[in-house]
Amino acid sequence: MVRPVITERQLWKKLKNATTSISWTRLENWALFGTPDLLGYSSRGTFFTVELKSTSLKKSNLVRCSPHQISFHIKHPINSYILVACTLELGGFRLYSGSRILELVDLGLKLEPLACGLPACARVLEGL
Repeated sequence: MVRPVITERQLWKKLKNATTSISWTRLENWALFGTPDLLGYSSRGTFFTVELKSTSLKKSNLVRCSPHQISFHIKHPINSYILVACTLELGGFRLYSGSRILELVDLGLKLEPLACGLPACARVLEGL
């Protein structure tokens, strides 16, 4: 069994606690594959989506996305984000624009993030 750095549920709780000015809706959508995990609404009135990912301890550079998730981010490149929980050596948390999902799948965490570390990721999202 491949063990993640943290579970998606733990990642969701950490993000929610770090971004108190954002109104979050957690999406559990089994009908439309590829729909991101979270719908956010910023204090400035901006809607955006966040896909939550966690790397494994063994393959800490690899970010796995389903073809449906890739398709969603290609079709919706604006205000879509991917938050990756990773090892502390890589910053612990990394935020990527959904428009870069193909690069993220191809390069993994070698791809330069929008923000690195949970406080920096939270600032980006709260600034939308």
